Amino acid sequence: MKKYLVMIVVIIFTLTVAGLGFAADMKGSITKIDGSKITVKGADGKETTAEGDAKGMKVGDKVTVKDGKVVKKKAIEGC
Repeated sequence: MKKYLVMIVVIIFTLTVAGLGFAADMKGSITKIDGSKITVKGADGKETTAEGDAKGMKVGDKVTVKDGKVVKKKAIEGC
């Protein structure tokens, strides 16, 4: 019985850690826009495709991918 309980705890822990890894935010540059699908290349060289409103976005823009959605960084005015 104790053995099964330990196995269940290990499985739950493993799934939780894996889920957090998939939910991580990613910052990078847009490499491709295809309708509402936007491909972003991160600083580590990995590419991911996410959904987003491509209005006002172009290839090369710096963006953040949060929860599978693309968010464009806002320009800082002033200085």
